[in-house]
Amino acid sequence: MLAWTIYISFLGVAVLMCLPRGNARAARIVALTTALGGLALAIGGFLAHKPGADIATIAKLPWIPSLGIEYHLATDGISIVLVLLTGLAAVAGVLFSWNIEHRAKEFFAFYLALIGGVYGVFLSFDVFLLFVFYELAIIPKYFLIAIWGSTNREFGAMKLALYSFVGSAMVLIGLVAAFVVAGGHSMNLITLAKFPFPESFQTWAFPLVFVGFAILAGLWPFHTWAPTGHVAAPTAASMLLAGVVMKLGAYGCLRVAMTLFPAGLLVWRDAIAWLAVIGIVYGAMVALVQKDFKFVIGYSSVSHMGFVLLGLMTLNEVGLSGAVLQMFSHGIIAGLLFAVVGRMVYDRAHTRDLAILEGMGLAKAIPFAAVTFVIAAVASMGLPGFSGFVAELQVLIGAWRAMPTLAVIAGVGIIIGVAFTLRTLVKAFFGDEAADVSPRQNESAAVLRPQPHHEELEPISVSERFGAVMLIAVTLVVGLYPRVLLDVIVPAFGSPLYDALRKGGWL
Repeated sequence: MLAWTIYISFLGVAVLMCLPRGNARAARIVALTTALGGLALAIGGFLAHKPGADIATIAKLPWIPSLGIEYHLATDGISIVLVLLTGLAAVAGVLFSWNIEHRAKEFFAFYLALIGGVYGVFLSFDVFLLFVFYELAIIPKYFLIAIWGSTNREFGAMKLALYSFVGSAMVLIGLVAAFVVAGGHSMNLITLAKFPFPESFQTWAFPLVFVGFAILAGLWPFHTWAPTGHVAAPTAASMLLAGVVMKLGAYGCLRVAMTLFPAGLLVWRDAIAWLAVIGIVYGAMVALVQKDFKFVIGYSSVSHMGFVLLGLMTLNEVGLSGAVLQMFSHGIIAGLLFAVVGRMVYDRAHTRDLAILEGMGLAKAIPFAAVTFVIAAVASMGLPGFSGFVAELQVLIGAWRAMPTLAVIAGVGIIIGVAFTLRTLVKAFFGDEAADVSPRQNESAAVLRPQPHHEELEPISVSERFGAVMLIAVTLVVGLYPRVLLDVIVPAFGSPLYDALRKGGWL
């Protein structure tokens, strides 16, 4: 059943391309129907999943028999959670793109192609197949940003594509080398994970593959594509970039690099953990001084993804499960933040400059957006009751057990995160209105802060309200009852994929 999340996405692409040009309403309906179908399948698969160490095969057919490459789709507790995240992000992205009129059918075709590629990555248990879907998800990103983006869209799209392709090349070199060293008989993930690669080989293969994937996860100092790409992307693409595309990188780090090359992981573990912590603090500090609303959220994503990578490097059950939970949590919360910034605010105010927004009285003009951002902001800060609190708490506990110094530094990053979030919240929605500024007393302030015209701002639409409520409900449910996901995630680390890590005493 879960395989149809892939098929239905690409079927939606085919239907969209058959629509007459200019029929934006029909394109939106097809995209929403397709996304809802994928979400329904994801929910059905999640409810039917039996927690445990078993890996359930969905489809397994010969693809390139001479190389031992198979069309092998399977699922475990980690992949099923991320498939569910993808379904939620896909539906939310369509709802917040309901205003798309320019080349709507092409926009949603690229959008669904990206979603189909993401589903494929999370379900692939043949590393070559995983790589193919991984590449399929990169191409639509470029066109979504280059055609429908805003600020420096060509630059942002090209930078994202170049970083992605460099990372992909690194991954491909490592995977081909592993295939050859293992005898050249199979690309099956479980088979390769059981092969005893020489330690000397793992020492250079692990950083090659891990960093190749981690570039897409926003690992410092290879993170610079992320804020630029987020700012340039249209709202739905920003939501997908932060919500699921960055998770592809983290998923590849965990699923491929760490399981195939555990000895190499031990060699490079401390270095990567330090890079993750630097990313946490650096992303938060840069976000603290940003003047562009969307850049703030872009750098906050770099900071929060640092917790995912730090959790992976703890190599204990608490930290690893926290990393996976943070992938899900950040996907929901970041998607909500980008929805507010891109669709609710920028599409109406036509500016993201915090100094200008400060004088527009947005809390009065669009109160639903203000309330939504307040909720998303406190969830992002890690307020108890939201999913971010549980996820980051687990990562910090896992890090404290493995590397206490880094746990303390990561905690400093959280404090800075609270500071930039509160600063942005006040400036964007609760600043002094321009009506309180006398042009004679301060002409520059009058120019910077135009008189607010509340009635001129388009009201928040039904689709936007529904999308926001859905994402808020998800982060609340997971925050109040984290077992709904942890009972599925934790047993998955008992699968054969992690035998080498357990034998090393790292789990």
